[in-house]
Amino acid sequence: MIYQSTYQAAKIVAPKLEAIFAQHLREAQKSGEEDLAPLPLAHLVEHILDATFWASLRREEGHTTKISLAFVSPEQAGNPLMLKYKLPLNPTTLTKLAPGVERAGIHIGIWHDGDELYVWGTTIIIPNYCFVLDVSEPGLLVIKHRRIYGFGKYTNVAVLKGEQIKIVDTTSPRSHDWPTMLLTLLDLMAPSYWNDSVNVLIQIAVSMRAHQRGGILLVVPSANNNWLQSIVKPILYGVQPSFVGLSKLLIQDRKEASQIFWQTALKREVDHLAGLTAVDGATVVNDKYELLAFGVKIGRAKGKDVLEDISFSEPIVDGGAVVMAAAKIGGTRHLSAAQFINDQKDAIALVASQDGHFTIFSWSEKNNCLQGHRIDTLLL
Repeated sequence: MIYQSTYQAAKIVAPKLEAIFAQHLREAQKSGEEDLAPLPLAHLVEHILDATFWASLRREEGHTTKISLAFVSPEQAGNPLMLKYKLPLNPTTLTKLAPGVERAGIHIGIWHDGDELYVWGTTIIIPNYCFVLDVSEPGLLVIKHRRIYGFGKYTNVAVLKGEQIKIVDTTSPRSHDWPTMLLTLLDLMAPSYWNDSVNVLIQIAVSMRAHQRGGILLVVPSANNNWLQSIVKPILYGVQPSFVGLSKLLIQDRKEASQIFWQTALKREVDHLAGLTAVDGATVVNDKYELLAFGVKIGRAKGKDVLEDISFSEPIVDGGAVVMAAAKIGGTRHLSAAQFINDQKDAIALVASQDGHFTIFSWSEKNNCLQGHRIDTLLL
């Protein structure tokens, strides 16, 4: 008997997800890629989404369910932890297993016997374009896949929150002047290695969002100090000399970057820098990731115009750019960061809100305007 779901969003989105993964796999096969994951068929996806959604609303010994599921056979999962008995995929099974697998990087392995899905064990290794479903809070499901390059943050495909469905749009950015960081998050541009500067910026953004206090990170050119024109003096938390903990790691030999100890050190430095963004004010680094200051107050530079309009978009289906008054983009944190980029057009600003929203501000030379991109859907 085919599984009958009761979560309506699962019914709606499942065929769309099958089509998206089918397209990824076709393109990968044409490119000669190997170790590709199986295609998640719509009726199986619907079952996975339904069981996981209802599990996410349950608690085990007072704790919410936080899990990651991977649709993969044991044969394609490197060194899997195998259960002696297959467990049926249902909310009860997932809720009971959740406490043991909630750490990052551990996936519950899901496979099928015909139309019947079951849990076979756990794995930390999955194939390229593997269907992954993450739950980090009740009612919030994030569908993603492992990057074909095998490192960095997984690529998000869709986000479901209750009945709200957001499908990531990977088509429109190709024709727009969008930041490299955003193109990388959309898997339209490959980071060259773990210590690729754009990949590191993504890790900083994820860490900023994780501390849930809100914050601003300003990335300014190392070639000049023009950014000081847009900062209120004196700077209480200036760093002299600049702190180069993260910068030193990024210039190490790339062979070392594949080693576990290097990646651990990178995460420590990323979290250190991102943690400073929780201090009231903005944190400033240059394009070499040298820390220059934190807790700084942003002010409009002398002779610069007051920001009036901004092109704002979210990289999801039907989330195209709209021009709006700057005052409508958010609170003081967003407005001050946007004004900074309006003054310092060669910089970028990352803004995290306490409610989880995350925005990139940059200047578009092509369109001669300030652009804001809400990217929290890509960072979950």
